[in-house]
Amino acid sequence: MGKSRSWFFYAIITTVFWGVWGALIEIPEKEGFPATLGYVTWSLTMIPCAVIALYFVKWKIETNKRSILLGSAVGILGAGGQLLLFQALRDGPAYIIFPLISLSPALTILLSVILLKEKTSFLKWIGIATAMVAIFFLSYQEPGASDARGYLWLGLSILVFAAWGLQAFIMKFSNETMKAESIFFYMALMGLILAPFALWMTDFSQPINWGFKGPYLAAIVHVLNAIGALTLVYAFRYGKAIIVAPLTGLAPLITIVLSLIIYGVMPGPILIIGLILAIGAIFILSI
Repeated sequence: MGKSRSWFFYAIITTVFWGVWGALIEIPEKEGFPATLGYVTWSLTMIPCAVIALYFVKWKIETNKRSILLGSAVGILGAGGQLLLFQALRDGPAYIIFPLISLSPALTILLSVILLKEKTSFLKWIGIATAMVAIFFLSYQEPGASDARGYLWLGLSILVFAAWGLQAFIMKFSNETMKAESIFFYMALMGLILAPFALWMTDFSQPINWGFKGPYLAAIVHVLNAIGALTLVYAFRYGKAIIVAPLTGLAPLITIVLSLIIYGVMPGPILIIGLILAIGAIFILSI
């Protein structure tokens, strides 16, 4: 496969794996395994993926100051954003939080156009715009009884939006001077370093399922996310950030389709519009 098309291959793997992960992640949580402990499990599943990646480059990790700084920044922004999201969801309404943070690719696109001078065809810009609208629609959730407390959740949501948008940009920027495998190594390392914060956020006074449907099932599910994170780094290595970011942001398309099959959840009209737009965006961006 030529490098000119390999970006699409890696981006699709990320989209599919993250989509499947999104459909299955609720299972261990509903079985009594908290999302914060799920984060710890996820950080551990990053280890075998990092080992495989480093094997292909003969264990040669870039250790100069620039590489450590950029790689660590990618890891902290991604993992730290997830921890902030946990707290935001405790105090704020999910139907506002998820659509807000789903627009983080817009920040990636803006930074890539301004700072990296990335350009593409008019047709691709139509695909990017379609993808952004689709991502917003696919992240929509029906409003429930709002039990929002204060406005800290809104500030945290904005921080998550900024962190994930900036993470993708730095991932692309660092790929200009670093090997993708080194970037992923530092991502995994930072995820592990932040794991104690997830433990601190866990309410151990509540019953926790330590059986198969707890940490073991969570590990099986979260390894999908870890693999998707690895292929995302390769997608940014070979592809333009202004295209990779919105394309991989369409993972909810897979999540919704699988949820329909597994849980029998029928999408509403807004989600159906999002599905149609997502399919159109993928088609345009794949040309």
